[in-house]
Amino acid sequence: MRRLAILVAMLVLSGEASAISRYQTTTMSCARVQAAVVADGQAILRYAAPDNPSLVLYDRYVRDSSFCSRSQRADRVSVPTADTRSCKVRKCVRASGAGSRR
Repeated sequence: MRRLAILVAMLVLSGEASAISRYQTTTMSCARVQAAVVADGQAILRYAAPDNPSLVLYDRYVRDSSFCSRSQRADRVSVPTADTRSCKVRKCVRASGAGSRR
């Protein structure tokens, strides 16, 4: 019975992880990247590292703080896109201190 419970938990977690969309930002306009994150709620955005184009960077970006854990908040950061080097999106970051804004 315990094995079944562990198996079910693993399946649920793997299903949630595979549901997140992935996008290559450098093939999309900034508006399209922002619209995708808003529509999906969260997405994995991938792009080449500015100082080493052979290195692919990626992270999870979100529509708002509701997609972050309690100890995090959604801060604006930039990712490169086909039409700009600085497209503003939100990413969950650790909230600093008790007086942090959310």
